Amino acid sequence: MRMQASPALPAFRLLPAFVVLAIVMPLLSACGYNTIPTQEEQAKAAWSEVLNQYQRRADLIPNLVETVKGYASHEKDTLEGVVEARAKATQVTVTPETLTDPNAFKAFQDNQAGLTSALSRLLAVVENYPDLKANQNFLALQAQLEGTENRIAVARRDYIETVRIYNTSLKTFPAMIWNTLWFRNQPFQNFTVAEDKLEAPKVNFGTGQGG
Repeated sequence: MRMQASPALPAFRLLPAFVVLAIVMPLLSACGYNTIPTQEEQAKAAWSEVLNQYQRRADLIPNLVETVKGYASHEKDTLEGVVEARAKATQVTVTPETLTDPNAFKAFQDNQAGLTSALSRLLAVVENYPDLKANQNFLALQAQLEGTENRIAVARRDYIETVRIYNTSLKTFPAMIWNTLWFRNQPFQNFTVAEDKLEAPKVNFGTGQGG
């Protein structure tokens, strides 16, 4: 009479494999296996916020230009400069998938810096128009622009820090080992504009009283 194999035998033979997995998985986590994908997603999220704030600024510009034009239509060159700078700034969008492209990132950075400069020139011109400075629509746009510039500064700061941490992990032990053997991720690009170029345009014009 033949004896049937015990159904518990296959499970018993798999027990060593389960034990190995139970030991190895925590070790993988502790050794930085999850570090790279986690920090990569954090950097991508920070970049998305940068894009959101720059888009918020771009959306304000058409109304700002039209409002200024109503009081200072002869400031044609300055107004056209802002419109052209906005067009360039919105032409290049560095997505999370192309953050490793230095050329695309530099083009994005340069165009945004150009828009900041154009806005600064426009807002300086407004100083010559007390009626415009007192216009309620302009004051509302000015407040929104100032708030957006602050948000851009915060978003950039957060992105710079998350990318610093992520890029450091790619070249330091133990995460660098997992990246070499498994992920093969490339460092993300980061902002390199000098600090004086990162300042928000000076938009605190007051109410226009006193000239």
